[in-house]
Amino acid sequence: MTSLDGRVAIITGAGRGLGREHALLFASLGARVVVNDHGGSNDGSGSDATPADEVAAEIRAAGGEAVSNDDDVADWEGAGRLIDSAVNAYGDLDILVNNAGILRDRTIVNMTEAEWDDVIAVHLKGHFGPTRHAAVHWRTEHKAGRTKRRNLVHTASTSGLFSNPGQANYGAAKSGIATFSQIAAKELTRYDVISNCVAPAARTRLTLATPGLEDIMAAGAGGLDEWDPANVSPLVAYLSTESCPFNGETFFAQGGVVKRVETWAMAETVEQSERWTVDALAEALAPIATAT
Repeated sequence: MTSLDGRVAIITGAGRGLGREHALLFASLGARVVVNDHGGSNDGSGSDATPADEVAAEIRAAGGEAVSNDDDVADWEGAGRLIDSAVNAYGDLDILVNNAGILRDRTIVNMTEAEWDDVIAVHLKGHFGPTRHAAVHWRTEHKAGRTKRRNLVHTASTSGLFSNPGQANYGAAKSGIATFSQIAAKELTRYDVISNCVAPAARTRLTLATPGLEDIMAAGAGGLDEWDPANVSPLVAYLSTESCPFNGETFFAQGGVVKRVETWAMAETVEQSERWTVDALAEALAPIATAT
């Protein structure tokens, strides 16, 4: 049950980087793949169907099944057309991998409204839109008695989970995606849909655009290239299998390392049986502030 044989998968942002590797691996495991990529630059400007077309052609040349799609996942109607493209091409949809993203890094004091809005749109709305349209299709199928396991895999980032300065827009979106995945897991389980999230560490167009990372992520001589984006794809594929037992989890992946990420948890507590005063809170919380 770790095969994806015959399953229909949409992978967004699949023209390059992580998404491309996901698409190639999924196809090699027997999935029928919709390769989605709007073809924009790192900052989301422009569009080009070529990257998606080329990956789909590469899959077909290797004997797999794939079609391309260049709809913008941040566009509501485009997200709907994307889901329809899978159903029209293959009759159904089993897996949605939300991977598309852009970067517009800036410190908070220098960030423009457009730089905030565009990144939030591509990441958060670009996860919500396809998920919502897919969920409606899956609910319809479930109510019609055509029940089977469906899988959502979302893409967060350590930049969001562990707060990287200079990426307030990107980090906020990525943290939101991890929470969105958990909510989807709770809401959609009634339709036999599971939702999980990955936080990859890999060499991509976006990560290489961050100053200093190109040298850090350079491939070493011999052994496992820990920054190769292909290292992340087996985890995404596993989370897309019918037998995957996880739901609502987030995993970090880099090289040969996979770690489950714990969600927000309550920590130190101060408590009394009456309303706090400011001075009393200052005194009670002082040991915690000192410890951290």
